[in-house]
Amino acid sequence: MKTFTYRTAAGVADGLEPGATFLGGGTNLVDLMKLGVATPDVLVDVTRLGLDDVAELPGGGLRIGAGVRNSDLAADPRVRGQYPVLSQALLAGASGQLRNMATTAGNLLQRTRCRYFMDATMPCNKHDPGSGCPAVSGDHRNLAILGASPSCIATHPSDMAVALAALDAVVRISGPTGERTVPVTELHRLPGDTPERDTVLEHGELITAVDLPPLEFATRSTYRKVRDRASYAFAVGSVAAALQVTDGTVRDVRLAFGAVAHKPWRASQAEEALRGRPATRESFLAAADAELGAARPLRDNTFKVALIRNLVASVLEGLS
Repeated sequence: MKTFTYRTAAGVADGLEPGATFLGGGTNLVDLMKLGVATPDVLVDVTRLGLDDVAELPGGGLRIGAGVRNSDLAADPRVRGQYPVLSQALLAGASGQLRNMATTAGNLLQRTRCRYFMDATMPCNKHDPGSGCPAVSGDHRNLAILGASPSCIATHPSDMAVALAALDAVVRISGPTGERTVPVTELHRLPGDTPERDTVLEHGELITAVDLPPLEFATRSTYRKVRDRASYAFAVGSVAAALQVTDGTVRDVRLAFGAVAHKPWRASQAEEALRGRPATRESFLAAADAELGAARPLRDNTFKVALIRNLVASVLEGLS
């Protein structure tokens, strides 16, 4: 591991010097440092900034501090009651020990677990721009089928972020130029020609909170994750969904997919195809087809198209 300097942040407005990185729970960053993939000169600890509360918003909804631990957020009665999809997604991720350390912001900002990215000795456009993407012709079984590019086919590994995307969550950011908000669906980037940039955050910008807007029918929501083993494994595919059905007709719906793209994938086309349609398996499959029409699977991950298609139908049938 490269030698680095450690300091604590003096406040939310405390900026980052060149070569510095914010440190929260460290459950992903420290691993990457041990592997030589992340090589910060300075770690700036932000865990003492008081960003660890879950508060109710005046107009409804919740504000989740960036430093709230994943285990605390999953257990919060308001989250479990109003947004069960979020609690379930959090509990589906990692292990109990890791959830006790991992923070809301850190979960959002975790990096891909693509084997080529995780190996500093391998070519990878994410840690060595211009070196190529060996995953395209190599090991890509669990990589992207949507939104990828010849430069990168990595997937975003977070379960929590998929639920937040489905719930129209908004990220609150503080930085050198002031404060701004970004929808979770726009926080992460598709790879394009610059896959080294995972998000739209600029250097020195700090996530301070995530706002969950009120969504009445989110009480009927769920998260379903398919993985290679029963626990402590990243998703092969996942679906976050909330569904409102009246007299057998879909009145409203929220859908997002995980482990299929460089970002949590909000299934807007599927949602549009479902509103006003009968709440039947046939409608659910047709909506999934509308979203997955843009899928471009590779040699070894074609199965993900059928997996997500059937997962969407199963999840929505369960909520109907």
